[in-house]
Amino acid sequence: MLSTLSRVLSVPLAALVALLPVQAAPAAPAGTGPYQRGPAPTEASLTASGGPFAVARTRLVAGRGTAAGTLHYPVDISQGTFGAVAIMPGFLGTEKSIAVYGPLLASHGFVVLTLNAKHRTDRPDARATQLLAALDRLATGPVRDRIDPSRLAVMGHSMGGGAVLRAAAQRPGLKAAVPLAPWHLERDWRTIRVPTLVFGSDDDRVAPVRSHAEPFYQSMTRAPEKAYIELRKRGHLSFITPNPVITKYTVSWLKRYVDEDTRYDRFLCPGPAFPTREINEYRGTCPS
Repeated sequence: MLSTLSRVLSVPLAALVALLPVQAAPAAPAGTGPYQRGPAPTEASLTASGGPFAVARTRLVAGRGTAAGTLHYPVDISQGTFGAVAIMPGFLGTEKSIAVYGPLLASHGFVVLTLNAKHRTDRPDARATQLLAALDRLATGPVRDRIDPSRLAVMGHSMGGGAVLRAAAQRPGLKAAVPLAPWHLERDWRTIRVPTLVFGSDDDRVAPVRSHAEPFYQSMTRAPEKAYIELRKRGHLSFITPNPVITKYTVSWLKRYVDEDTRYDRFLCPGPAFPTREINEYRGTCPS
């Protein structure tokens, strides 16, 4: 399995989005919850190349259990602090393989840390330890004034997705988890008590959904909310480039559970009809 993973993830990566040219967000409408940031969502806004917040970035140096990474954050803090998301790449991957999600999610109103693993061959549980250490570092990091440390989430691809599952199992206080094509030898994740959105793809030869994403999702019987989205005619590396389906549902999930923004409920419940040109299958508990 690891030799297959090594061959696939050693493929050179295309240049990804570095910084999104977006406009500053207008104030949230009166009467919304305390964590809602930005205008009301639409189908167009959720599938666009960027959100309503202008974004800046700064480096986070290695230290205290983590490798170096990049912090992407909204420039405007007139609406208050933001929830934060730490993102981990997969086996042999680097920060570049998940870099697209940094400016993208930050433009929707999150502080986002895209990480390298300490060692490119680190297994999922080691990556989970690093994810949690990275979240702990945010409280004293260079953009700490923009972060609400009570609203944190994790996201990752492949073994980084497996790390997300372990991190969620170890830290139930997390607000959301988004594993992308997760790879892990553990199959039973009933201890997870974090709202979790699992992505898979039907043509994944590295982490086949029948032995990874699907049983992971089914085992999460104690998660307060969960959903599973299987991309159609996509492979393992389909999660390292921009995709409007991934954008729409990831942003909606993080907004709903990190920001407690019920304006995003309608994009999650009912879920998308399937199959479509992009989605092979959808399962979900629907937001409570």
